[in-house]
Amino acid sequence: MAVVRVGIIGQGRSGRNIHGAYLRKTRKYRIVAVAELLEDRRKRAAKEYRCEVHRSHTELLRRDDLDIVVNSTPSHKHVQISIECLMAGHNVLCEKPAAASVADFDKVCRAAGKADRLYAVFQNWRYLPYFQQALKVVRSGVLGRIVLVRIAFNRYQRRWDWQTLRRCDGGSLLNTGPHPVDHAVQFLGTDSELRVACVMDRAHGVGDAEDHVKALITAKDRPAVDLEISSCCSEPPPVMQVYGTRGGLVCERDHVRWRYHKGDKKVPDVVSKPYADKDGLPAYCADSVKWTERKWELKKGHYFDASTAGYYAMLHRTLTEDEPLEVTHDEVRQQIAIIEECHRQNPPRSMPFGE
Repeated sequence: MAVVRVGIIGQGRSGRNIHGAYLRKTRKYRIVAVAELLEDRRKRAAKEYRCEVHRSHTELLRRDDLDIVVNSTPSHKHVQISIECLMAGHNVLCEKPAAASVADFDKVCRAAGKADRLYAVFQNWRYLPYFQQALKVVRSGVLGRIVLVRIAFNRYQRRWDWQTLRRCDGGSLLNTGPHPVDHAVQFLGTDSELRVACVMDRAHGVGDAEDHVKALITAKDRPAVDLEISSCCSEPPPVMQVYGTRGGLVCERDHVRWRYHKGDKKVPDVVSKPYADKDGLPAYCADSVKWTERKWELKKGHYFDASTAGYYAMLHRTLTEDEPLEVTHDEVRQQIAIIEECHRQNPPRSMPFGE
């Protein structure tokens, strides 16, 4: 088994708590070096990973013993630092958001092409077990034609860190949003012109970025996607619901339930005269349906850990077996285009500001 040598830029919530936490316990990867501005975090990294540490990412990029560099810097630095990594000759795994605009994302992709290096985006929630199961059910066809997908990444939580500031590419759409929007793109595809209608709010009034988002995304011959990302939802709905012509599906993070029928009944003729039951009394139409019900449950582990493991397993195949990235540039580009359009429709001054 080939061991992939990794350098990590940044030891914050993502660099340490997600990437470092996973990479230190898998045999497929080895953390060789870390770059971090804060001294206490450098010392912690050296102790936890038993690796070399650097104060600046430019020092780390001079190394020639890295197979890939993880860019886990703050969101507004992703584009520039990813380009620097690529031009220094390194493969790059960038945390989401890859960029705040399609133009900036394209700029990084061009740099990757020019340097002939791999540029991957860490959309690990694509590998959430419940989402993978939901896709399996939908693609099996048992639900019929998919009419609507409702995605809700909701909770009740106030934040007051840098991710509440637009100048830092903060806000719900660029922080949480890349995950549910990536899920939406799996149903919408990348080959259709999308229509987006979006409203935003600053419900808790900290910073100048949104913390509540409601969007409807549609495309010809594709299901409509109803998307919510809210920090002011005290009673969160299911994380995903799918409406189909022959059934439906409901997802929570540790289980999926779906029910469907075979749709083999004869379609009734339309009755234009006043409708009545068999006794001649006024009535509503009533179609009896024989449902088949199924359920999937996460048997062990944590859904988040499974998503990170799934992404890194895919990345390892790409780096060592030359398999293509499953999270494609076209998919990430479509996701960014949706987010960018939502922001265009909701400039900061158009939103309320707190209570």
